[in-house]
Amino acid sequence: MKKRYIIYAVLALGLAYLVYYRINANKKLEGKGGAAAGQGKGAEGGKGGAGAPMVVDGIVVKLTSFDNDLEVTGAIDANESVVLKSEVSGLVTGIYFTEGTNVSKGAVLVKVNDRDIQAQLLEAQTKQKLSSTNENRAKQLLEKGAISQEEYDTSLADLRSLQAQSQLIRAQLAKTTIRAPFSGRIGLRSISSGTYLTPATVIANLVSTNPVKVTFSVPEKYAGQIKMGSAITFTTDGSSKENTGKVYAIEPGINAATRTLQIRALAPNGDNALLPGSFAKIKLALSTLQNAILIPNEAVIPVLKGKIVYVKKNGKAQEVKVEAGTRTDENIVITSGLKAGDTVLTTGSMALKKDAPVKVNLVKE
Repeated sequence: MKKRYIIYAVLALGLAYLVYYRINANKKLEGKGGAAAGQGKGAEGGKGGAGAPMVVDGIVVKLTSFDNDLEVTGAIDANESVVLKSEVSGLVTGIYFTEGTNVSKGAVLVKVNDRDIQAQLLEAQTKQKLSSTNENRAKQLLEKGAISQEEYDTSLADLRSLQAQSQLIRAQLAKTTIRAPFSGRIGLRSISSGTYLTPATVIANLVSTNPVKVTFSVPEKYAGQIKMGSAITFTTDGSSKENTGKVYAIEPGINAATRTLQIRALAPNGDNALLPGSFAKIKLALSTLQNAILIPNEAVIPVLKGKIVYVKKNGKAQEVKVEAGTRTDENIVITSGLKAGDTVLTTGSMALKKDAPVKVNLVKE
């Protein structure tokens, strides 16, 4: 029993000590807090009480001339392109082109076995010759009154029918010789001698790449500024060389889904450096704007109902709603909302608030 009482007494003393220690610690913390509060009040009474202005960069708006070049993306297309196929079925008896080389219009590329068609043609020609003889004899008899007009007409009809049949067989025979429909470069072939061709079998691709076509689209608002013969410059991912071309075709209507106008230009490609299917970065010269206002892209903030910028007025940041035009890699044209002499804030836009005090470091352009 005595041990139990001793344990209870020790626990009670320990608990009392912890309570005493905690009370003293709280008193010390309250004393430090009061001193800090006193210092805070003293600071508020000094000059530091007012919020320090935010330091930002800015520019002074100036009027300048601006070459209104529209930058869009597009694709390089072959001037002419075709997938070579056979119109008739049969075994390939000859291949007369080398992959990756240039061929001339009308050149024989592939020959399909035509023995059966040759035999049909020979038979048709024999029948036609006999029918021609019969028609000539019937004509002589008609002139002598030995036969009726109806009998002669029957002979003439038989002759013309056989002539048509011979022409049909000759047309089938011509289809066994596959020729280049235009001059160009032929690609990789997918057949060999002895392959059984069908109209669905791909032989190779034939493309004409000098000149090439450059196909691209521009937003609807620029549609009225695009003219036939307008010059373009463009580069591709495969080369830094700047290429030139001229607009030769414009779609007659706006694409209702994308609200864009499709345009096509021709560009010379004598060295065959421009490959069909390549991605093109295109610059299209529209016009030169006089007295234009340009500001850095980062100064413009998209909002729910348009765009705003911050300007400095009386040492404070003020919101100004603006309307924008053409955008380049660095600047954007402002069509309304700003005037020459305004100081536009170019940094800290996302942290700024209306009427916040600002100190502007003017950036030289």
